[in-house]
Amino acid sequence: MEKLLEYFNNEAVLYLVLRLVLGILFLFQGYDKVFRVGMKGVTESFQVQLGKIKVPKSILSLSTYFTSYVELIGGALLILGLFKNFALLFLGIDIIIVTIAFSMIKPMWDMQLFFPRLVLIAVLLYLPEKWDIFSLDYLFSTNC
Repeated sequence: MEKLLEYFNNEAVLYLVLRLVLGILFLFQGYDKVFRVGMKGVTESFQVQLGKIKVPKSILSLSTYFTSYVELIGGALLILGLFKNFALLFLGIDIIIVTIAFSMIKPMWDMQLFFPRLVLIAVLLYLPEKWDIFSLDYLFSTNC
């Protein structure tokens, strides 16, 4: 019993909660784009929002596909705790692309939904990886 309680320390629970919250946020955001709205719908929505700013459709389409699938797959990987560092890296790139896109649409845009994701990515990149014991990465690293 003591060995089990040893695993449930505040640091491990903190890392788990932050990783799961961020994973869920990105998974459902990506799911909505890929399966509900669809890539064509997301791309058209950004074209309309960009208005007079001429962005080549190929760049807009590529960035839409990239961000949507990174959010979907990266969110799932974070929930599982698998390839977390790669997921966080690609989600960081996703955040940068989103920042550029929204800044082009409206320079003074509402960061209400954006900022929590940015902070969670930063915190997870900052926290020691050894705290993340409730993950597939940890399971595979200790048993291999």
